[in-house]
Amino acid sequence: MSSWLQMVTLPCLSLILFVWSQVPGLQSQEFQFGPCRAEGVNLHQLREAFWTIQETVVTQDNNTSVRLLCQEVLQNVSDAESCYLIHALLKFYLNTVFKNYHKRAEFKTLKSFSTLANNFIVIMSKLQPSQENEMFSVSESAHKRFLLFHRAFKRLDIEAALTKAFGEVDILLTWMEKFYKI
Repeated sequence: MSSWLQMVTLPCLSLILFVWSQVPGLQSQEFQFGPCRAEGVNLHQLREAFWTIQETVVTQDNNTSVRLLCQEVLQNVSDAESCYLIHALLKFYLNTVFKNYHKRAEFKTLKSFSTLANNFIVIMSKLQPSQENEMFSVSESAHKRFLLFHRAFKRLDIEAALTKAFGEVDILLTWMEKFYKI
């Protein structure tokens, strides 16, 4: 009787594990920004939300020669810097970009806009230092990177800056993807 049970149990267990591994959202998904992590975040959902809005936003962006999230801001960011930088960028996006851009969002894109904003809030609220390092790693270099972004934003007219920043969410998501673990 026990050999029959083993023969039935093993294939059933294998099938359950296979199905579980294929269902998005059931796997452990997290961002690991140096000493900080945010668990339970679905990057694919963030990308889908932005793709829904992207065409509308890109057509409104008349400043094609300007880039806020330039290489100097996002390239060669160390793990220690990444925690501070993502915290500063998400805080800015939530307090400045999403807060002011929502008035311009079209009805057909409101759901996607809300999905992005809500997920940024979730990531911010879940950004917790990992066990090894209980403090946010704040470096002068990371702060300078954020200030480059902030100064470029301030140089533009507020409406143009909001459109530019919102249009660059895909650049931010691509950078964040480097720190995404399934």
